[in-house]
Amino acid sequence: MNREIAPSTIAPAVANYAHAMICTSSTRPLYTSGVVPIRPDGTVPTEIDQQADVVWASLIAILTEAKMTVAHVVSVTTYVVVDYLGALPQVMAARDRALQGHRAASTLVTVPALARPEWKLEISLIASW
Repeated sequence: MNREIAPSTIAPAVANYAHAMICTSSTRPLYTSGVVPIRPDGTVPTEIDQQADVVWASLIAILTEAKMTVAHVVSVTTYVVVDYLGALPQVMAARDRALQGHRAASTLVTVPALARPEWKLEISLIASW
């Protein structure tokens, strides 16, 4: 299925993520759009840690609908508004809780703003089965 690539000749990852993942027999790739922190009722939490939990709940729902689990996630891209960089530990903790110990390639991108001013982060992922 999917396997972590971790060469011993490079520095280890600086957090709980994989440098790379290889999909050894991918027949069902899933690519999400950037998922934003809107609850099903249309509200947006004000705190970034709650926003991260809402985004991850939505991503898990997408995986479930695709008949996948977090074990199928191979790459995560997180976009965080630069004003909230101090909250990165909470954002990464939400990722780690959602992934339940599974490691995936992970990239963090800081942005000056997102499409709506109340959004503090947005996350997309790639999964493969």
